[in-house]
Amino acid sequence: MTELATMQFHPQPRPGEARPWAFPAPERGTLDNGLTLLSCHRPGQQVVAVEVLLDAPLEAEPAGLDGVATIMARAFSEGTDKLSAEEFAAELERCGATLDAHADHPGVRLSLEVPVSRLAKALGLLADALRAPAFADNEVERLVRNRLDEIPHELANPARRAAKELSKELFPAASRMSRPRQGTEETVTKIDSAAVRAFYDRHVRPATATAVIVGDLAGIDLDELLGDTLGAWKGSSAEPRPVPPVSADDTGRVVIVDRPGAVQTQLLIGRTGADRHDRVWPAQVLGTYCLGGTLTSRLDRVLREEKGYTYGVRAFGQVLRSAPDGTGAAMLAISGSVDTPNTGPALADLWTVLRTLAGEGLTDAERDVAVQNLVGVAPLKYETAAAVAATLADQVEQHLPDDYQATLYRQLAATGTVEATAAAVSAFPVDRLVTILVGDAAQIKEPVEALGIGEVTVVSAE
Repeated sequence: MTELATMQFHPQPRPGEARPWAFPAPERGTLDNGLTLLSCHRPGQQVVAVEVLLDAPLEAEPAGLDGVATIMARAFSEGTDKLSAEEFAAELERCGATLDAHADHPGVRLSLEVPVSRLAKALGLLADALRAPAFADNEVERLVRNRLDEIPHELANPARRAAKELSKELFPAASRMSRPRQGTEETVTKIDSAAVRAFYDRHVRPATATAVIVGDLAGIDLDELLGDTLGAWKGSSAEPRPVPPVSADDTGRVVIVDRPGAVQTQLLIGRTGADRHDRVWPAQVLGTYCLGGTLTSRLDRVLREEKGYTYGVRAFGQVLRSAPDGTGAAMLAISGSVDTPNTGPALADLWTVLRTLAGEGLTDAERDVAVQNLVGVAPLKYETAAAVAATLADQVEQHLPDDYQATLYRQLAATGTVEATAAAVSAFPVDRLVTILVGDAAQIKEPVEALGIGEVTVVSAE
């Protein structure tokens, strides 16, 4: 008779003692060419993240050439004075590196990720792209065609179409913020390599740029490495551009972007509010999260769980442009989609939630869950070098101190329920919200007008 093996149980692992965590602080310096440098050693992060910020904001684009900053950003990876576009891509691939770039209201940003063992080679490629981009006629023409192909798809996307209409409604026509970040068909068609080169020559130089490097930098002579790569990038000195103040009209009103036959209505409700330099920002973040930051937030609890109108509704704040003198602003918005027949009832319940918030306030339980979600998961959020580098770059872009993120988490943890309620009510006043609805106007216009949340206008989706 075979004897059964005895099962051996091992002791169950026990968690170690929790260690205090704070967002990492960078070291700051300046290269000989004027480039500002922030470096952050993160032991064990073998993939290094590099962010380069260029002082080339969208509002600096020449009249009639909206989108030239985006085409320039994309063209940085399309060859240099040494390498063709194909050769440049092949060299990046040999490094195991990725290079992305995009343009937004504060400026142009390039993002590089590469294994630390190939950092020197990848930084050399990045430096060449910044120092001597090819901007070849055929490559710029291809990028323009690609961008033109993207525009119809964006207009067909209800969420993107709503965002475009909200910007147009909120900001004056003369403001760059009123127009699509990546340009329109009319403006992009006019962009050529000469326009891209002129924008580059006017705005791209090391003296007004910042590089952020995050990863395991042990054993790396960063001064020597940067001196041979980004430090070799030359350019004239210049002062940062003056930033015009952000102005917006948040008079309560409704715009329906007509999509006949649409089975859903896309909602985007917004206005501008305080940015990260305002003392109310931590409370605003917390209150907005309680309102619609996650599946357990108040808007979802009513519109999704109780009424079944939607798969989810979110409230959020997104910095548009930040400035210490108070001229910046953030977009405060509520977004989601509902089935067409319930558009009116869903909006009615949404406004009821906002009015109830103003009358009864948030609960301590809602506040506690929000703090736990925002502060408690921060160490996980910043496990990668790329996440740390992106946040440090955001701080530079928004003219914030290097310890801002670490301070913000302490402020969030100390913010009380009353403060969070007041900030959320101030962020979303029921009579000062611009509502964009992308849907079937024939079905939704009358019930929306009956709500009395503002004058209703219908525009074509084209």
